[in-house]
Amino acid sequence: MEPLAKVKRVCKTKPSKITDCRIRGGVFTKGSCPMNGTRWPVVRTINEDDDKRLKSENFKKVTLLTSSDDSASLPKELCTMRPMRSLTAEEYVKTFQSFLDHSTEHQCMDQFNKKELPNIVASLGNGNSTINVLGVGSGTGGQDLKMIRTIQSKHPGVFIKNEVIEPNPQHILAYKEAIKNSSDLNNVSFTWHQLTSMEYEKQAKGWNTGKKYDFIHMIQMLYRVEDIASTIKFFHSCLNRYGKLLIIILSGDSGWASIWKKYRHCLPPTDTGHYITANDIKVILEEMALKYEVYDFPSVWDITECFIDGDTTGGHTLDFLTGTKDFMNTAPLGLKQQLRQALDQPECSTKKEGRILFRNDLSMIVVSS
Repeated sequence: MEPLAKVKRVCKTKPSKITDCRIRGGVFTKGSCPMNGTRWPVVRTINEDDDKRLKSENFKKVTLLTSSDDSASLPKELCTMRPMRSLTAEEYVKTFQSFLDHSTEHQCMDQFNKKELPNIVASLGNGNSTINVLGVGSGTGGQDLKMIRTIQSKHPGVFIKNEVIEPNPQHILAYKEAIKNSSDLNNVSFTWHQLTSMEYEKQAKGWNTGKKYDFIHMIQMLYRVEDIASTIKFFHSCLNRYGKLLIIILSGDSGWASIWKKYRHCLPPTDTGHYITANDIKVILEEMALKYEVYDFPSVWDITECFIDGDTTGGHTLDFLTGTKDFMNTAPLGLKQQLRQALDQPECSTKKEGRILFRNDLSMIVVSS
């Protein structure tokens, strides 16, 4: 049975002034963390008594992180890192592929493309002969091309100018290869900008051309921008009249939100970013007084094997979940036990036919121009 979207919500707020670009519960001031790349709170070193205790247990001296949320209640030894390290780019790709192989993330997006996107893109272009599309952080282009085909189906004969912002050159090469292997994109032009979204924004402001787009999409990429509110504000300003900005991000009801809240400070840091969900994005949009619609789609990730010591798939699962290389064998025993216990709770997972399914629900937020 196909997963169905929850009831669509339409929100329109009164105008208000943005006084702080940070968002509630998602943006921190210093440091970074690996689960999709979030900034951490201020770092402090362990005290002298802790140091003596750790040395007696053959631990290396490390740093602990202070926090005002639930993670502060964890025993200190759970947030004390042994020789744990974050994933390299190559290791991340491997664990991410394992995640895709055992989750319904792409199927979830496909359901959205099938059930909701046709109506969303039907009004694009306002009758013009060309529709301008911009993908921000498009990766290898798999989802981009599916959306372009949906736009083509609703606007037959209309020329589509598709621009891509993607900093990874390998992803751009894979994107171009996907186009070569497609025979139904003859009425589409492609332009790539090998830049981050922030670099593109700076460059575009320098051009001062006021270039506008009919459809802009940002799929699972806002975790890694430096200033989320500013990024949304800029790209929303790039919309034509009747244009749409699509943001796809983890739901505030997903299992990720629960895990991030409690364990984000116990893991090795990687690149700068944020732990955010759709709830945080809605706060920003309401501060901007923008009209938006939210489409919630269920998605699951089979994490059953992560409870089996020595299992290869389970190891990849824990590595991707925590952003840590070989978490199963390098994490302190107490941290590993508590994380597994948390993953098995109803706020994170459901059980079906003996399998443990992590809640990977997505929210598709459509913002009007």
